Amino acid sequence: MTESDFPRRQRRKEARPAELAAAALSLFIEKGFAATRLDEVAARAGVSKGTLYLYFDSKEALFRAVIEEGLVPLFEEMEAKLESLKDDPERLLKEILLDWWTHVGATELGGISKLIISEARNFPEVAAYHNEAVIQRWMSLLGKVIETGVEQGVFRALDVETLRQLVFFPLLMLSVWKHSIAGCAAACAAAANPISPTYFDTYFDMIFRGLLVAPPELPA
Repeated sequence: MTESDFPRRQRRKEARPAELAAAALSLFIEKGFAATRLDEVAARAGVSKGTLYLYFDSKEALFRAVIEEGLVPLFEEMEAKLESLKDDPERLLKEILLDWWTHVGATELGGISKLIISEARNFPEVAAYHNEAVIQRWMSLLGKVIETGVEQGVFRALDVETLRQLVFFPLLMLSVWKHSIAGCAAACAAAANPISPTYFDTYFDMIFRGLLVAPPELPA
């Protein structure tokens, strides 16, 4: 082994937690949390089970890593956007909702919501962590965006808790659909592509006609 091999080995070692988290995410979505075994995660990541235990001592620890690797950086970006676009709350709300769909809902990360819905009662500690690290942070962000719009007189002064649920839940359900019923494509062709080409245009049109103080006029 030459001296130049050491930086490469070090980089590989530093990358392993992220690789293991990615393998765990794929298996959690494919098989569920309960059915996924640590040796399967290690095999999917191309390492031994002993190597996996150098970084993670349980599936719960792997789940935390999935959240920290996949979602925390996105939340940080969105929170920065909250500051940079605070003077345009309509654009801000639209962008963070599209960011969530593009980087979470439409990806493997979107399968976490379906996973929690189906297995929360069997793994309450995992569900509690997800609620604290993901749901509360995301809904708090949405609430701040809506409050900003209300304060600026752009959004109607309605109940913020209700508004953030009405705004987000259609996207959440669309993601759950994508990671569950849409998987029956072979037997149910209509479920193969649950997203209409005009879904987001219609979604935002309905949201802003109800939310904006001065909604756009309907076409003649």
